[in-house]
Amino acid sequence: MNNNMGFEIEKKFLVKDVNNVKAFKNSGDQGNPEAFKKFQILQGYLCSSPERTVRIRIREERAFLTIKGKSSKSGTTRFEWEKEIEIEEARQLLKICQPGLIEKTRYLIKSEKHTFEVDVFHGLNQGLILAEVELHTEDEQFLKPDWLGKEVTGDVRYYNSRLIKKPYNSW
Repeated sequence: MNNNMGFEIEKKFLVKDVNNVKAFKNSGDQGNPEAFKKFQILQGYLCSSPERTVRIRIREERAFLTIKGKSSKSGTTRFEWEKEIEIEEARQLLKICQPGLIEKTRYLIKSEKHTFEVDVFHGLNQGLILAEVELHTEDEQFLKPDWLGKEVTGDVRYYNSRLIKKPYNSW
């Protein structure tokens, strides 16, 4: 979503086994990975309350300001507004964000008509690997790859905005 308002509908999962990361990074014919795209993400939060989050994200050489509303009861749906901003603006805004930054490598992996975003976290969240899939409706069916583990949709411990306050390595 770029410069748009709407609702994000997504489900979030753990990857079954940290060692299984190789399944999407290094598998496929002749060693080609399942992931068709990979990039680095750095993000911080200007606001991270349960009612709303205001996020600054730098993804490679592009930057975004994103506002998200409170999640639905199931944790699957919430309001989202995102706008691309200048990279230098994002760097300046990161300086005034709440303490803690999210650092991760994101892999995009196609699974039939859906694309999974698999985040391999670094820094204080090292060891955490999450997979998300965006849907058109909350009950939409999708193929679950064999590396997909337990569903954690709605578990606030796995929200990026919570991981800056209570990093994975402190659990």
